[in-house]
Amino acid sequence: MNQAIDWLKRTDFLIIAAGAGMGVDSGLPDFRGPAGLWNAYPGLKAKGLRFEQIANPLQFEKNPYLAWGFYGHRLKLYRETTPNPAFAFLLKILQRIDGFVFTSNVDGQFQKAGFSPNKIIEIHGSIHHLQCLRSCSSAIWSAEHLNPVIDSQSSLWIGELPKCPSCSGLARPNILLFGDWDYIEPDLPCDLTQQLAKVRRARFPVVVEIGAGESVPTVRRFSESLGIPLIRINPRDTHIPFGLDGVSLKMGAAEASMFLMDGIYAI
Repeated sequence: MNQAIDWLKRTDFLIIAAGAGMGVDSGLPDFRGPAGLWNAYPGLKAKGLRFEQIANPLQFEKNPYLAWGFYGHRLKLYRETTPNPAFAFLLKILQRIDGFVFTSNVDGQFQKAGFSPNKIIEIHGSIHHLQCLRSCSSAIWSAEHLNPVIDSQSSLWIGELPKCPSCSGLARPNILLFGDWDYIEPDLPCDLTQQLAKVRRARFPVVVEIGAGESVPTVRRFSESLGIPLIRINPRDTHIPFGLDGVSLKMGAAEASMFLMDGIYAI
């Protein structure tokens, strides 16, 4: 903890690398293993579906009411969720120094917490935007007009399914799914190449990685590839690869941010 506090006091460029665990302290469900998914969505348990099966373009083809039941419920949940204190702590640092967010989360919680879109790279897309299931064009549009109604027991979408405005076919979230060949990569306001150039120019850049698991290791691999001091915050997957300058805090996002804030801003 003392090492992490020292690095955060010294850094002049901060990378925030966030995985699914970042939202757990905000009350969002943990999909780690089938049990976590099934507890939140009993309709998926009845069919024995795993996360990689429901988060898949094939489900929108085979069972669109179930696929949209899953994503519609998540869209509604994310709209109603209040970001946990870790977001405010990290935002406070980025208001003092330069940096950016690299996240596999699709929930839009960083924007909701006040982070500028110009500082956020959502590597797997966002549930708050839609695209055509068959990618009839490269269009991406806002999901703000959707008002999901979901049956809590069956996990099925109720009512008319979202449609593509171009071809009137089925729409889907603009999220990178498993086995996804039709995902439309959005033009992000934050350019990763430009941000990495800033990392190389920084005197003492640091990456804070929060809640990034090993099952889908996109965020972990990104953090480790930077070759800069790494603060890994995770209650389970705490391993730091040999040869990498890093420290692990075996705790959740909100708890870690409380200790780090006390250390950094203590009078």
